[in-house]
Amino acid sequence: MNAMPICFALNKPFGVLSQFTSEGGHPGLGSLGLELPTDVYPVGRLDRDSEGLLLLSNDSKLIHELLEPRHGHPRTYHVQVEGSVTEEHIESLVAPMELRIKKRQHLTRPCKAKIVSQPSVGERIPPIRERKSISTEWIQMRLTEGKNRQVRKMTAHVGLPTLRLIRTQIGELSLDSLKLQPGEVTLLNAEQTEQALSAGSQS
Repeated sequence: MNAMPICFALNKPFGVLSQFTSEGGHPGLGSLGLELPTDVYPVGRLDRDSEGLLLLSNDSKLIHELLEPRHGHPRTYHVQVEGSVTEEHIESLVAPMELRIKKRQHLTRPCKAKIVSQPSVGERIPPIRERKSISTEWIQMRLTEGKNRQVRKMTAHVGLPTLRLIRTQIGELSLDSLKLQPGEVTLLNAEQTEQALSAGSQS
């Protein structure tokens, strides 16, 4: 008998792997004491040094819908970068660019990006290393693909090293609406799951 399809949302903390087991001296999701069903797994991944919204599910249909590249499912990030962001930077970020990812050349899809004020997020633990002589700013980026460390490679490509990266939204499901603190998890209802699957039209 198949288990009932369920989906959880987690606010993944910095420094934690997007897998349940620890590896290479780095803690996995199992270290968070989430007490989840044994048949749920992360839907995609966030890098160890990235934070924010991560879904966990046993629903194969939902997982396929979210991860199949041809569906172009949107994910939104708040990115703290080192340096002063200009409109030229934004124009370069939203246009396709050639990146080397896992030893292969990849042409990125067009994306959406804009300069935003500092979001109301707590300080990262440990805090980021800032240089007093160099300013930092925040960018919101909305991508429809998720290659390995893609956002970091994109900002570096235009001369804006990423200092902090937070995934704030999957589809139209936002971290703000869930009110999850780092390390907290919640079971999504049907409406929230549909929000995660929605492509929406946010700029």
